[in-house]
Amino acid sequence: MKNVQLCPPVLKLLIAVLLLSARPEAKVSGNWFYEDYVYTDNIKTVRMHVKGWEMSYPVIELGSGERLHFSFDDLDGDVKNYQYQIIHCNADWTPSSLFPSDYIEGFYENNLSNYRFSFNTFVQYTHYSLEIPNHDVSLKIPGNYIIKVYEDFDADNTVLTRRFMVSQPGVNIVARVHRPQLTRYYDTHQQLTFSIRHPELNITDPISELYVTVMQNGRADNVAGPLRPMYIRDREIVYEHEEELVFPAGNEFRNFDTKSMRYITEFIKSIEFSGGINHVELHPSQPRQFSRYFSHHDINGRFLIRNEEGRNPSYDADYVMVWFTLPWDTPFDNGNVYVLGALSDWNFYHWNTMVYNFESRSYELGMLLKQGYYNYQFVFREDGATTADHTLFEGNFFEAGNDYLIMVYHRPPGSRYDRLVGTRQVSAHN
Repeated sequence: MKNVQLCPPVLKLLIAVLLLSARPEAKVSGNWFYEDYVYTDNIKTVRMHVKGWEMSYPVIELGSGERLHFSFDDLDGDVKNYQYQIIHCNADWTPSSLFPSDYIEGFYENNLSNYRFSFNTFVQYTHYSLEIPNHDVSLKIPGNYIIKVYEDFDADNTVLTRRFMVSQPGVNIVARVHRPQLTRYYDTHQQLTFSIRHPELNITDPISELYVTVMQNGRADNVAGPLRPMYIRDREIVYEHEEELVFPAGNEFRNFDTKSMRYITEFIKSIEFSGGINHVELHPSQPRQFSRYFSHHDINGRFLIRNEEGRNPSYDADYVMVWFTLPWDTPFDNGNVYVLGALSDWNFYHWNTMVYNFESRSYELGMLLKQGYYNYQFVFREDGATTADHTLFEGNFFEAGNDYLIMVYHRPPGSRYDRLVGTRQVSAHN
C-alpha cells in the first residue's frame, strides 16, 4: 500500500495568491471565482442539484415550488461559523449590475446553520446542507446565480462557490444529437442540432438579444457559445451545421464502486485498512485511445454518495483513500495529467493532479473520496491551456453516451440583466 501524506493547512492568503496566478482565465472577484470552486482543503463532496433528483443539473424553474439541495462536508469535524450570499450573474457568468434587492426576497447574508456530525465513520466530518429557496431567502428573477460560502462574516474568507440557474420558460427548444456531417469528425464526434421556437416571446433581433450556450456532461471548461444561429424564420431560430456544435464524443466513463468496504467490486484491486482509514486500490487503468469501443451504462462523469452498511449516506458514509494508476512510458514535460469528473468539480486542483512514478512507469494519485459510485476519466492539460484533452487516454467514439444542456438567455433592449428563458437537456444514448 502506498504511503499517505495529507496536505497540511495552507494560509488562505497564500492560497488566494496561488489560485489567482494559476488561473488567469477565470472570472474573479477578490480572492474567489464566479465558478464551481473549493478554496480550502478541508471542504469535500460539494453537491448541488434539484431536491429529489440527484443526477439533475442545478436548474429550477421560477415560481414552480422546486428547490435546490446544496451540501458539503467539512473534514475538520468541528462547527464553523459559515455564512452564504447569493449573487446574480450575467449569461457569461460575470457579475450583473443588479442590486441584491432586485433579485432576492429576504436577506443578502445568511447563516449556514443546518449541520450534522458524521456517525460511525473513521474519518470525522461535519455535513452542512441547505435548500434554496428557504425561509431566509428566495429568488425574484430568472438567470444565473452564484452561492458563495465564507466564514466568520468575512466575505473575503471564501471557502467555496457554486453555480446554479433559475429559469422562466419563454421558448421551446427542439434538439437532437446525431453523427457529424463533416467527414473528419464522423467516427469521433457528436453533433448537436436544435431550434428555438418562441411563439409568445417577442425577439426583435436574435443576434443581439439572445445568448445561447451548450454544456456537455456538466463540464464548464469547454462550454460552446455564445452561438450564432444558422438562419432565422418566423418565430423560430435554427442552430445547425455549426462546427461549434460538434463535440468530441469521448468514451464511456471509467467507474468504481466503494459503497461497501466488506467486499471487492469490479475495477478494485484491494481494500486495506491502514493508518486509521480504508485504502481502496484500483486496478491499473490502461489507456483506451486505440482500443475498440465497448458500450456500458455510466452516469456521464457524475457520482452518487452511498453506504450499504448505513442509513443516511450524507453523514454515515465514510471517507476512503482511492488510489489511481495510469501506466505511461514517459512523463509529460509540458503539462499535467488529472483525474477528472464531478468528483473534482470538473476542475484542476492540486489534489486531483497525478504524479509520475519512474519506478512503476505510471502516473499515480491518491484521492480522499466519500463512499459511493463514481465516474471519472483521465485527461491531459497542457501548461497555459484553459481546457483539458481526454483523447490521449480515453479516445473518441461517436457511439459514446453523453448529455448536453442547452441554455437560452434573453436580454431585450433596455433590460439590465439576462433572463434564462429556456433550457433543454438532450442525450446521445449508447
